[in-house]
Amino acid sequence: MIQTYGILTLLEAKPGKGDDLNAFLKTCHAVVAGEAETISWYAFKLSDTTYGIFGTFITEDGRQAYMNGKVPAELGKIADVVLTKEPDIRQVNIVAVK
Repeated sequence: MIQTYGILTLLEAKPGKGDDLNAFLKTCHAVVAGEAETISWYAFKLSDTTYGIFGTFITEDGRQAYMNGKVPAELGKIADVVLTKEPDIRQVNIVAVK
């Protein structure tokens, strides 16, 4: 089966909080490793304050399970302290995969 569903989340850290966000994202790896419906998951850094998450799923149910899962819940707990604004969460449809 092909991964046709994705999540792209962009995160903007408050000044001086980039390292905290970076550390948080590293801890999320262990969480998503146990999610059977999360096929691939990446946390990335664009700048000292801009980070992101990209995940792929085979089904819409898998994507929704992730959206209702531990990573978004844990991010919600630290958002007020670490982020300048709400996460920019985009549900994407993947058109090609290698």
